Amino acid sequence: MAGKDTGLTRLFRAIGYSIKGLKAAFTHEAAFRQELAACVILAPLGIWLSNNGIERALLIGSLMLVLIVELINSAIEAVVDRHGTGHHPLSGRAKDLGSAAVMVSILNVIVIWALVLLN
Repeated sequence: MAGKDTGLTRLFRAIGYSIKGLKAAFTHEAAFRQELAACVILAPLGIWLSNNGIERALLIGSLMLVLIVELINSAIEAVVDRHGTGHHPLSGRAKDLGSAAVMVSILNVIVIWALVLLN
């Protein structure tokens, strides 16, 4: 496997690819920008309203999960769109499933915040 990056070189390249992906999501995905804006507002609020580290982890972690799921959904959409512009039932299903995952992650935020803050 000569020529393959290992160790710190691989790590730095991986970080670079990740940053490139975050920039692409911010540039091309309105939903990601909206969810990121919500996180920027809600994260400090969650820190202020929480009583301990576990509550902070739940509140902030649930917000980060939405961003993670949105990134995966955007990746699915990019691959489906790259494959072709014509409608195919499996392409539609893949996009719908990704969208449903984002919705469930947002519902997760609502449930966690309600349970933590109404306790």
